[in-house]
Amino acid sequence: MLISIVGSGRVGSSIGFLCVSNGLDDVLFVNKTKEKAIGEALDIANAIPANSKISIRGTDDYSELVGSDIVVITASVDIYLKDRTENIGLQVKMVKDIAEKIKEYCPSAIVLMVSNPLDVLTYFFQKQSGFSRFKVIGIASSLDTSRFRYYISETLSVPQSSISNALVLGEHGDSMVPIFSGVSVGGNPLFSLIDSRDTITENVRNYWKTLRNFKSRSQFGIAKNTFDVIDAIVKKKEIVIPASIVLEGEYGEYNIAMGVPVKIDQNGVSEIQKIKLDDTEASSLKKII
Repeated sequence: MLISIVGSGRVGSSIGFLCVSNGLDDVLFVNKTKEKAIGEALDIANAIPANSKISIRGTDDYSELVGSDIVVITASVDIYLKDRTENIGLQVKMVKDIAEKIKEYCPSAIVLMVSNPLDVLTYFFQKQSGFSRFKVIGIASSLDTSRFRYYISETLSVPQSSISNALVLGEHGDSMVPIFSGVSVGGNPLFSLIDSRDTITENVRNYWKTLRNFKSRSQFGIAKNTFDVIDAIVKKKEIVIPASIVLEGEYGEYNIAMGVPVKIDQNGVSEIQKIKLDDTEASSLKKII
């Protein structure tokens, strides 16, 4: 298989590193600056396991996407500082251009969207490319879920391993909806251990802003969450996570992309799962639209 990553900045290179260091499969970086792609590939090449036959290389030539089984999009026109939608016009144009190239050179690929605004770009890529909605997957709600689990752990001073069924749905943005109603901690319902959902919800929504008080942007969390999906596809396993996909009636929504629970296998999304929400969660999810 060939795993191609469009964009070789911090996130793209971190995803590439995880794929290569785990001996997953061949990796190609495609970047608008050829030297950047080649440089990251040269560096990460030193992490190839000694017993592995895989390779990694970099280019600015989209025609080298031919044969790609998975394409991960991490490219960005600029860094955002206040809101993920700051550069939305330029980002949409960029993704539409990338969609045309992927459609031309590797029309059978599964596409993992990582660039922001995540849900908007997932939607426009799927519409521009004409790919099956089950093969265009936005990776972000699983990251938000990791952040939700982190704040539950911090609030209750418990290990994250004791937390079950944490989940974040909706947009990857200021209206994301942590799903408290199904969470248990050490076998106990979360609602029996906290007074309010408000503080944790606000902390999860603003996690990226808190992180940016200390470093320029998130990197490793999203890389690991994306790698887990790539790993499942390559190894023909199943993984159940929340991810963004264009909806056609699921959760009562049509013609939008947002994070919902999905099952992913070697062919892309195999199932959109329906879960029970309490009234507050259902109402919050509706407010996104």
